[in-house]
Amino acid sequence: MRVREIADILQSEVLTGSENMEMDIQFACGSDLMSDVMAYVKENVVLLTGLVSPQVIRTAEMMDIKVVVFVRGKNPGQPVIDLACEKGITVLTTKEPMFIACGKLYGAGITGRGVRD
Repeated sequence: MRVREIADILQSEVLTGSENMEMDIQFACGSDLMSDVMAYVKENVVLLTGLVSPQVIRTAEMMDIKVVVFVRGKNPGQPVIDLACEKGITVLTTKEPMFIACGKLYGAGITGRGVRD
């Protein structure tokens, strides 16, 4: 699924990386614990989180995650946005809660199979 489609499904605002809207994403991971993201994410994942800190972008960079969606209407501060731009990470924000956002993506065909069991 293209990032553009993810943004549409979640009625997201694109904060950074609008040039990556045609990137293909196959899997999703929803977590506010970056240690879980590092332990379980393995490939081609969009990260959904309510944690709005530079740690999210640093974790995404380490795990080669190219798209982060902040849920529950959370808006990251300028330092987070600047870091995401610097690292080439697309950032979206949605008013949807994590459970609903993950459910909508699952219903549209995105699974958690890019996450280790």
